[in-house]
Amino acid sequence: MATHSFIVEHRESGKTLAAALKSRFGLSWSQAKRLVEGRHVRVGQQVETDVARRLKPGKRVIVAEGTIERPKKEKPAKAPEPKPKAKATAKPKPRALEKSPPPPPAPHTIQIVYADDAIVVVDKPAGLTTMRHREEAAEFGRGKRFLPDTLADRLPSLLGEPGRPVIAVHRIDRDTSGLVIFARTPAAATSLTKQFRLHTIDRRYLALTRGAPPTPRIESILVRDRGDGRRGSTRKTNPPDGKRAVTHVKTIEELGAFAAVECRLETGRTHQVRIHLGESGAPLCGERVYDRPLNGRPAPDGSGAERPLLHAARLGIVHPATGEAMAWDAKPPEDFARIWVTLRTAAK
Repeated sequence: MATHSFIVEHRESGKTLAAALKSRFGLSWSQAKRLVEGRHVRVGQQVETDVARRLKPGKRVIVAEGTIERPKKEKPAKAPEPKPKAKATAKPKPRALEKSPPPPPAPHTIQIVYADDAIVVVDKPAGLTTMRHREEAAEFGRGKRFLPDTLADRLPSLLGEPGRPVIAVHRIDRDTSGLVIFARTPAAATSLTKQFRLHTIDRRYLALTRGAPPTPRIESILVRDRGDGRRGSTRKTNPPDGKRAVTHVKTIEELGAFAAVECRLETGRTHQVRIHLGESGAPLCGERVYDRPLNGRPAPDGSGAERPLLHAARLGIVHPATGEAMAWDAKPPEDFARIWVTLRTAAK
């Protein structure tokens, strides 16, 4: 069987990956979801595992050979055959026990760091989406049940109040671990949103990088497409979608060809840390998107990381109800800590 691929057209711009696969190949939502989560789909040269990934025109979508399932055609129903009459002496056969379905995969471990009536702070595991945008759920319609649960979906039950949704006021990347805060009341959401907008929240990340960033302060104007389909910095003056971004970086340990770095956000733009580190020549270990210059080749990565090694290690706020300054710290997860030790040992 031939590999299936297509170039995203302008009419498909902004569609989710699952919606495009469903439309292009006549798949059901569940079939599109299995393709993506089974790592059978690439967008450009990157394997994509997020069914809700928004597509941009000009991108090539490639589906691995022999993996597309066509919807099965329903066979016409046969007329029921007349059942033979049972003999008077025959005893009814015991009904076979139905096999129970296989257990669901173990959920990502979520640690609630702090909770009260106004806020909840969570240590998010890598691989779990923070929240779902409204337009994503609206686009999927009935098919949204095939979208994986997000952290925002799971929190109400973990807090013991499944009927009381939490309110997302910021997000961190799916593959980034660490601290995320949610509001539990509209008033708390308003206060936290204002703090994020004014950049008064203390947000610090730990990162393992290929080389050390050359400067302690990185400032640029970020745009959705820097010229090669990736988010990034631009030199254009006053671009219509441009947003000022500032990251303060400090090397806390040199690890031979690698480094452990602390990044403090002055602003909080989408993928800001990943972009700034990559464009400074010190991309994250495990980075597969922002690991190259404009139209350039990916930087070599011998770290063995399977995801971008970025961890939201510190979060500090003013409590929206009490006015008290509060801060929390979270240690990096096992995969991050293990590779840190491995790089440290190799550098000695």
